[in-house]
Amino acid sequence: MNITGIVSYIERQMRVFYCSCQLSRKVSCAGSHASATSWINVSCGRSSILSYGWQHRLVRYRNLHLSSSLPHLSSTTQSVLPWESSSCESPLRKLEAALEENCVDDAWEFFCSYKCLHGFPKQVVVKKMISLMTRSVSSHWLLKAYHLVLLVLSKSPYLLDYDSLTRLALILARSQMPVPASTIIRIALDRFKFPSFDVLSTLLFHLVKSDIGAYLASNILIEICERSLHKKLVLNVTIFNLVLNACLKFESFQKALLIIKCMSLIGVAVDANSIIIFAQIYEKLGLRDELMRLKVHVDSVLSMALSRHYCQFYDSLLSLHFRYNDLGLAMELMLDLYDQSKDFQCVDSLNTLKNELRKPFLLQIGSGNLTTGYKVVLEPDRLRTDFIVDSQGQSTLVLFSDGKLTPSTKALAKLISGFVKERRFDEISKFLIGIEGKINSKERSFSTLVLAACIQVGLLETAHDVLDDLESVGIYVDPSLYKSLFQAYWKENLFGESKVLLKQMRKIGLFENLSDEDAAHSCLSGDCTVKPLRCKGDFSENKSCLAGHLSKEIREGDLVCPLVYEFNSTILFFCKANMMEDAIRTLKKMQQKNIQPTTQTFSYLLNGYSSLKMYRQITILWGEIKRRLEDGVLSVDRDLLDCLLMNFLRGGYFERVMDIVSYITRYNMFADKWKFKEEFLKLHKDLYRNLKAVHAKTDAQRKRLEHVQAFRKWVNIVRM
Repeated sequence: MNITGIVSYIERQMRVFYCSCQLSRKVSCAGSHASATSWINVSCGRSSILSYGWQHRLVRYRNLHLSSSLPHLSSTTQSVLPWESSSCESPLRKLEAALEENCVDDAWEFFCSYKCLHGFPKQVVVKKMISLMTRSVSSHWLLKAYHLVLLVLSKSPYLLDYDSLTRLALILARSQMPVPASTIIRIALDRFKFPSFDVLSTLLFHLVKSDIGAYLASNILIEICERSLHKKLVLNVTIFNLVLNACLKFESFQKALLIIKCMSLIGVAVDANSIIIFAQIYEKLGLRDELMRLKVHVDSVLSMALSRHYCQFYDSLLSLHFRYNDLGLAMELMLDLYDQSKDFQCVDSLNTLKNELRKPFLLQIGSGNLTTGYKVVLEPDRLRTDFIVDSQGQSTLVLFSDGKLTPSTKALAKLISGFVKERRFDEISKFLIGIEGKINSKERSFSTLVLAACIQVGLLETAHDVLDDLESVGIYVDPSLYKSLFQAYWKENLFGESKVLLKQMRKIGLFENLSDEDAAHSCLSGDCTVKPLRCKGDFSENKSCLAGHLSKEIREGDLVCPLVYEFNSTILFFCKANMMEDAIRTLKKMQQKNIQPTTQTFSYLLNGYSSLKMYRQITILWGEIKRRLEDGVLSVDRDLLDCLLMNFLRGGYFERVMDIVSYITRYNMFADKWKFKEEFLKLHKDLYRNLKAVHAKTDAQRKRLEHVQAFRKWVNIVRM
């Protein structure tokens, strides 16, 4: 039901309420004052007229000095008729008494009666009525309070006050009514002032619990930031973390990027919680360059307390290295984690004191060397306790154990399988040699565990090549590993390789006094099982677990082509630099290589055109997006449709606007109509306001008029 319908419904309800009250009561009154409160017979020279709305007519006649029609009323000089004052004060006193007694049913009954007879009461009474319904906490009365606010806003907006509106918005949000709550807080923002930090944070805390609430919360926060640019208001980073975390949870990533930009524009200092959320958002979007810029500052934090918190950051970065198939950087990061773990343990107390004194950094977001980029204030050493992100809930590649950050078995399996697929066995050897110098294993070498897992999944060539490299640098390998490899060769009928391995075994002192047949028999009959490596904190999962991850990675691999991320990163760079022709050329190259553009691809192009106000090009882009949506090769994304609708609205392309609306309706997606309504009223308030379809001069104008009228109806704009 639109606002006009709500207002009409409330007024009808009040009239019915009043009439039912009048019929249920038999009022026995004496004198002229009493007769004025019942049905009256007014003679005007014609037939009698019966009316219960007589007060308004008499006031109107009195003000216009209609002495000819009502001579007995025009002769009085009083500002308020005596019998009129009595009829007004009686229901008002009953209303005030009911409000004082907190009787919401009686108060609403008397309020409706008074409204039908005299209009709205004074502001203090309206405030008390709204507050009483708000305190009831019943969804029934909360919705009535919401509808009452809309009614007052349309008739007498000066009767509204800030306190009752914010209180109602908070209770609506707590009751998980996000649409009414967001409407009320927006009315308060438009008519009064910015809410306090406590009010805003509490409201957003309840809104972000649901998908629709999080969507509305992000829009409200962006609107507040846009207003803050002109009023120089300071907003707390906790509010941004709250909404950004909800955007991440409900996968509204483009909205999250807008909020990050807002943080930069209004100068909000980013803390450790923000960095973790940034990292997860950038990971989902494949923005590795942004994470690499953050890494420089995160690496400088040497507090063990914060190292646990930054586990998710390194997990996101390592994940992107694997997605880009950049195995060299992935290996480098995994080796660096061990060095950082030593630093955490050695200098934690000293650096804790130093970190407390460190000044904030300026982090470049967006284009690094272009004026189109923007900067955000960064405080990586600060961790606010009023909102803590679950920093390890999603971590699968980097784990925190015994005060150290270490790559997980899954990360190790990804690295080894990547090198195996590219036949870069020497890189596996390089990695294992580097690890051996960093871990602290007392039982057996880490390399033995890795090579045993390779043998178990059938990577015999890989295991043998790496074994040769380890021997050449003098790294100890458990003798049982040689026997396991020999057995695997024999099982696969690789007798030539088994003879070569037997010679190597003799060099390290195995089977020196036995013939080849006896040595082979000894290997095949003996127990050559390699025991699990049990070093706390250093890949503490056993050989079977590693072999399982390794087998899965070799079998499945990455589902998305790494080139997708490379192309998207390039397109984003060109869009941020306002080099749209280069961005489109990159898109065409992407298609020539049979790589399907993603939602992020079109979002970057759309934002690039939008920043330049190239709405005509956006209509062309929409044609490409629409075709892919119809073919099913592109998934429907609310952020993308939201941005398209806003740009078409700004450009005045109402046929395209209704195109987007049809998709929103078809897929049953929620739309923030308040936002689009405000944008329409700001740009096109008087467009075709008085023009009717029969007066349209051309078919094009008639069709455009139909689309404008359809949009007005969709967003509930009342014709004025």
